[in-house]
Amino acid sequence: MLLPPSTWLPQAPLDPLHLDWLTQAGIEVAVLRLDRIDPLISGNKWFKLIEHLKAADRLGAEGIISLGGAHSNHLHALAAAGKRLGFSTVGLLRGHPQQTPTVKDLQAFGMELHWLGYAGYRARHEAGFWQPWQTRYPTLHPVPEGGGGLPGAEGCMQLRARVCTQLAGLGWSDYDGWWLACGTGTTLAGLVLAEAGDHPVYGALAVPDDHGVAQQVERIVQEAGVVDVVYELFEASRGGFAKVDPLLLDFIEKTGQASGIPLEPLYTGKALMALKQQVEAGKFARGTRLIFVHTGGLQGWRGLSSKN
Repeated sequence: MLLPPSTWLPQAPLDPLHLDWLTQAGIEVAVLRLDRIDPLISGNKWFKLIEHLKAADRLGAEGIISLGGAHSNHLHALAAAGKRLGFSTVGLLRGHPQQTPTVKDLQAFGMELHWLGYAGYRARHEAGFWQPWQTRYPTLHPVPEGGGGLPGAEGCMQLRARVCTQLAGLGWSDYDGWWLACGTGTTLAGLVLAEAGDHPVYGALAVPDDHGVAQQVERIVQEAGVVDVVYELFEASRGGFAKVDPLLLDFIEKTGQASGIPLEPLYTGKALMALKQQVEAGKFARGTRLIFVHTGGLQGWRGLSSKN
């Protein structure tokens, strides 16, 4: 059994965000704190895993094999879930062996690791990539990088209901849209499917265009057969994935001090900084109410922060 007991219902509080630039623009933002659902199985990664775990369960698999980098939030959540729930996990990693805090956790959680190099990892989208791995691990269910695809998006659809049940606590009767960071586009696609055109979803691209986020979202929406979709993507990578600059780091530090909400610079920091830019450019009218999704990712910043 790969799924948690029904009694395990991770809670994601919806907290108001009080910052001067929002107050000046007359815009209200509430943060869906996915970083607080669990100490280890954190952020949006758990929701992206749910439907993959259900599929593995239906197939009688004994565990999961998936992909990621040396700071992967996805592999971290997967390995932690495997340790807690008692199923096997195998990680196929980008690049060459290195000891990051994330990798040390993966090993401690019992995940078996294979380093593919960079060329080997780039081959992950090629036909036949999974065949030798499924031959080697016939009892494991393969999951795409980041828990992506339609199953990952379907797991994220429930985020809308979690927000709606908490609106009254903020004194809100409704909201005007979502804002979140995009790494693969899976979480955004899930919200787009859940909304079915009711509210727009705005995605801040934490990765460059060549990562194919827009195409991934389109594929998921088409596969789901949903016609009414309203979403918009904004460039927020600041020069590339994992590119960090002094302005961004300063923004994260000052925002954390002012709001009490921890951010990291790869996803949530870039997303909130991009929102600030759009607010100051007049993208949103006074009185707009937005849901900002804190997608977690704080663990992955441990190893990178020492380099900056």
